[in-house]
Amino acid sequence: MTYIFLLVNVLIAISLLFLALMSLGKGGYKSPINRLFTVFSVGVAVWIIATHISNDMTVTTQLALYANYVVFSSSLATVLLLLLFIVKLTNATTLESRIKLISPILWGVVLLSATPLVVDSIERQGNVYAVNYGPGIWLYSLVLFAMVAAIVYVLIQGLKSSKGTRRRQVKSIAVGLMISLPLVLLLSFIIPNLTGVFALTEFGSTPVILLVICIFYGVIRYQLFDIKLAAVRTSAYVLALLALSALYYFMAYLISVILFNFDSSTYFAFSPINVILALILAFVFQPIKHFFDRVTNFIFYRNVYDADEFFIRFSRKLSTITDFRTLINYVAEETSKTLNASFGSVLVYREQNRVAYAVTETRYKQLPKTDTGYLDEYVKRNGNTAILTDAISDSDSVTLRRLLASHKIGLVLPLVQGETIMGYVFLGDHLGSRYTARDVKTVSTIADELMIAIKNALSVQEVKELNDNLQQRIDFATKELRSSNAQLQRLDESKDEFISMASHQLRTPLTSIKGYISMLLEGDVGEVTPEQKHVLREAFVSSERMVRLIGDFLNVSRLQTGKFVIEKRPIDLARLVKRELESLASNAAARELKFDYKMPKNIPILELDENKIQQVVMNFADNALYYSKENGKITVSLKKVPGFVEFTVKDNGIGVPKEEQMHLFNKFFRATNARKARPDGTGVGLFLARKVISEHNGSIIFESTEGKGSTFGFRLPIPKEKRKPAKK
Repeated sequence: MTYIFLLVNVLIAISLLFLALMSLGKGGYKSPINRLFTVFSVGVAVWIIATHISNDMTVTTQLALYANYVVFSSSLATVLLLLLFIVKLTNATTLESRIKLISPILWGVVLLSATPLVVDSIERQGNVYAVNYGPGIWLYSLVLFAMVAAIVYVLIQGLKSSKGTRRRQVKSIAVGLMISLPLVLLLSFIIPNLTGVFALTEFGSTPVILLVICIFYGVIRYQLFDIKLAAVRTSAYVLALLALSALYYFMAYLISVILFNFDSSTYFAFSPINVILALILAFVFQPIKHFFDRVTNFIFYRNVYDADEFFIRFSRKLSTITDFRTLINYVAEETSKTLNASFGSVLVYREQNRVAYAVTETRYKQLPKTDTGYLDEYVKRNGNTAILTDAISDSDSVTLRRLLASHKIGLVLPLVQGETIMGYVFLGDHLGSRYTARDVKTVSTIADELMIAIKNALSVQEVKELNDNLQQRIDFATKELRSSNAQLQRLDESKDEFISMASHQLRTPLTSIKGYISMLLEGDVGEVTPEQKHVLREAFVSSERMVRLIGDFLNVSRLQTGKFVIEKRPIDLARLVKRELESLASNAAARELKFDYKMPKNIPILELDENKIQQVVMNFADNALYYSKENGKITVSLKKVPGFVEFTVKDNGIGVPKEEQMHLFNKFFRATNARKARPDGTGVGLFLARKVISEHNGSIIFESTEGKGSTFGFRLPIPKEKRKPAKK
């Protein structure tokens, strides 16, 4: 019988240590509850081993005395650790702070228990050792029973204050303690001290098996320490091994009866039979294990979901939903159903202090704005990890824990992008036990994809709302546009007539002005002083520029009205360039500049619109004059390249900033430095030049470096019949 109780005690120690090690895995060591339970389990194991040694008559008296020191000190330390564990489990913060104040005294009594002040000596008493107490036994007993009373008080208060899964966890521990603790005290301390009979002390730790059973029940049924999977799988292995052991003994018994007429001397002694049995058991182990896996899964995992299957199903569904309201309703329903929550809800922040809310149960109301504001502050402080209501323990967040508990919310998944909180997914209390780290990991996995789906659905929703609004405006605007369309057409015709008239009417007086100024400059009406000549030259240049501006605006108007027409005829481009440069010679001289141009002789006659090409050449040359430095040279080149005629104007002027070059040929665009150098520019010359060259199937040439100058030009295609050199 003694060995049976020893085996039971060993199983108790191994079971507690197994639970302790499991609770520390996967980050469990971070939890103070798990750490306290681990130390408590080690203390129980030490107490059990020391109790056995202290009652073993085969050891020396001195060793038995030291073992009793360990028994008394470890038992008191174990009770103290159990008290701290229960305090943490029930979240009794007030009592915890008081225990911390007197903890040095309590640990001092624990150390005192390992001295002769508590255990003075031991003596043989039948099959055990009896203890002779020292004067400190009264202090030891007082502290021991005070802590036991505190454990009972904390458990009762914890059952009153705890709710949901936490209450069921506390209840499972309380049942085990209420049964095992009185028995341990009776067998280990009360009866031996009152009767002087110490034979029962070797059975004093045996009732702890009731506590172990209750803890295992709490682990498997209510997710205590979040090691349900390990506990269940261990149970399956233990059941499989027990079944194999029973099968082995049964088969060995049958073989001994059939072959050896149950000769006890041959029972299990025939080596070949043992080998055969071992091989048979090796083959049947996996089927038996699979059987118990299915049994334990059916008992403990009937409502457990496949996380991978859920994620695939959830992702596939999100990719097909574009309606925002349908999306959040689906998320609330699917997450609550999969994680076995009492309800599910989704809150999404929208613009202008609006929120969108979906909930699977109508009796659960939307969170007030003040509550969501407090939740926002908590998330900003602690990050966007999922929030378990039961896991909130720090004093700064007690208000949040009470807030979530008042709304019966067990799990919160913040939806955060960058530093912006988009909303939350709320899950009610777990219908079976409590949420686990696996549940938290599952909902955290879907967070990113869910935020993308919500953003996409919101975008679609905004587009729909915008379309509805725009459709109303379009209908109204269309009505007004139709009524004013006739008037706009008349105004457009009037504009075209005005521009056409202005271009012709303004050109005539400007031509006369240019002619008279030219006569004055040439001295046809008398000599002019150098000062007068300078003023007349400036007037002549301005009149020429006015003529070009009128032509530019006329062409822009024609582009907008679709009346821009290219009228081609044979043109000697080399002579055209020379003629335009000669007309600008006086302007160049006035700015102390000169054109460097050598008229080529191998340029073929091309079919061009003379007026428009002339305007392009003039524009490039005129820009080079205005933006070049004084006393400089402007290089003008016209040459024949394979398949093309290439014209370029290269200056050493202000250049064009690199970041603005891509916009240079847009209508009315002017570079920053050009606006400063020449405020009166219009920005239409380069725009028209590109259009003209494009209509001739050519391409623009442009290179520039700010502060060093620019190269403008064009490349026009040569017809195939004119590309070959003429035969001599």
